[in-house]
Amino acid sequence: MLSNASILRKAATSAIRRSMATEAAHKPPLDLYGLNARYANATYIAASKSNTLDQVESELLAIKNSASTSKAFASFLENPLISRDDKTKSVTDMLSGKTTPVTLNLMTVLAGNARLNAIVGIADTYVQLMKAKRGEVEATIISAEPLNKTQTAAVQDAMKSQFPEGAKVVLESKVDPSILGGLQIQIGDKFLDLSVGSRIEEVGRTAV
Repeated sequence: MLSNASILRKAATSAIRRSMATEAAHKPPLDLYGLNARYANATYIAASKSNTLDQVESELLAIKNSASTSKAFASFLENPLISRDDKTKSVTDMLSGKTTPVTLNLMTVLAGNARLNAIVGIADTYVQLMKAKRGEVEATIISAEPLNKTQTAAVQDAMKSQFPEGAKVVLESKVDPSILGGLQIQIGDKFLDLSVGSRIEEVGRTAV
């Protein structure tokens, strides 16, 4: 028979393992650092535990959009003359019952810490975590003239080897006449310049 001490050790070990497994299940998919990341990481963990990751993302994007389109709301976020208590009360009045508790808690914590002006950056960082969770990779194609469907498909095919297997590619096309011709391609933090403009600059530097 096992002694009481052995039983207790076994139970404690099992509890620790369960706790570690639970924490790992809610861990953000990227290791990000800095002020925005600290709040975004905590929000991600709380949303994961409450199974509201997608809903919180939508709410944060809505708040970011309001900060961009409403001068009054943007001024409220930025104004250092409004006391922390008043900002906390205003945020609670605005969001209580209209958002998840996770989003409400983030906004009231930011208000209490005089950090509401960081919400746009925090929202962007949270979206970055969500894209990583979904396995999304952002790619941008910049051309001198709009690409037609056939050209876009050909570029996508040529880029496949640059993406991890199973990645969901979120492709954006932009037009920039200043590159003269060719393409510029941005994949995550990688940048490939195949434009005519860059080749002309290179020739010019070589000639000098």
